[in-house]
Amino acid sequence: MTVDEMLRAMGRAGGFTAQKLADATDVAEAMVTQKGCLRILSFPACIMATGTRGVIVDMVRNHMVDLIITTCGTLDHDLSRTFAAYYKGDFMMDDAMLRDEYEISRLGNVLVPDACYGIVLEDELLPMFDEIFEGKDSMTTHEIIDAVGARLDNEDSLLYQCHKNNVPIVVPGITDGSFGCQLWMYYQTHRKLRIDLFGDEQMLSELTNDAEYTGAIIIGGGISKHHVIWWNQFRGGLDYCIYLTTAEEYDGSLSGARIREAVSWGKVKETAKKMTVEGDATISLPLIYAGLAERLL
Repeated sequence: MTVDEMLRAMGRAGGFTAQKLADATDVAEAMVTQKGCLRILSFPACIMATGTRGVIVDMVRNHMVDLIITTCGTLDHDLSRTFAAYYKGDFMMDDAMLRDEYEISRLGNVLVPDACYGIVLEDELLPMFDEIFEGKDSMTTHEIIDAVGARLDNEDSLLYQCHKNNVPIVVPGITDGSFGCQLWMYYQTHRKLRIDLFGDEQMLSELTNDAEYTGAIIIGGGISKHHVIWWNQFRGGLDYCIYLTTAEEYDGSLSGARIREAVSWGKVKETAKKMTVEGDATISLPLIYAGLAERLL
């Protein structure tokens, strides 16, 4: 049985999250195959520290994504794993021991050695910035990220694949991570440097308003999720939307809000093809993508 056959069987057999997973795959197929549709992907940084990084890279490589909105940590993890390596750990490891004896940070069950994170980024990025900002005082986040991607030569890198396939990456909170810290360090000796956030917003406004249709796969919440739905409200809302989440809605948080709440704000159309899937995205996204790939590739 293929993954696509399994998902279709889930849809026929019914169930709880199984049914939602099958329906979400159908929505994803409709979104990806819709002509004139701007396909947006948003997600938090933690995904890039896992094997699901490869799924996202494949989605870009296979032209299923036109735009990415994410956090600074996504850049950190992608670059760190391009230049160095992460390791498998366990949620129940002794965190004090990891810090004191090994200088390792734990992200769930992923181990991130200091030498493979901030240190390697400082060594690699600061020389790149000298080239990227030569003769320039101001750049958008998507321009900076694209310029970094152009200087990589690694098929497994998200930044490299996005540069290669002309998929802009927008990071609204660019200073909230190691990549942003390196920009700040570079700023200490280049005081004219400006990050053009309004230029990013202008591009998002133009892309969403010019698109005949818009669709999004939104993983998790926070600034990435809100940026996707925010700009889509000005065109009447998303036409397609899949939300993969572990958050609860009882606290009124953006991360916990279901797609139906976004309908009340005009950020998702009432008539949109939409599905919320509760659960770990490192399980749900690979299954959706595998089913989609079997149908379309």
